[in-house]
Amino acid sequence: MPRIRDIAQICKSKNAGPFLVTIDVLFEDHAVYREVKATGVLNAALFARLYGVPEEDVLFTPYDTAAAFKATLPRLVPAGDIGDTDVYGAQQHAPLLDVEIPINPPAP
Repeated sequence: MPRIRDIAQICKSKNAGPFLVTIDVLFEDHAVYREVKATGVLNAALFARLYGVPEEDVLFTPYDTAAAFKATLPRLVPAGDIGDTDVYGAQQHAPLLDVEIPINPPAP
């Protein structure tokens, strides 16, 4: 089963202010995006589980026109606060990379 790292062209995270982080998953191939969306694997509950936040605090949005998913969620430690290890939020996408998606992998 392919993982996000295998099928998404871009998977990145960034600050959305000092208390939030945004994670974007973008697909070059709209057909692959539609398959991924149809599985329902990428959703607010998944992000809540991966990042240890309440599901109701996750704003999850699929963007069909851009073949992308966006999730905005609270940071466990505010940016720049004691204990923050990623002030820019640029490494927060890592847990998502190994999520398996039950689709047939696209041909290389």
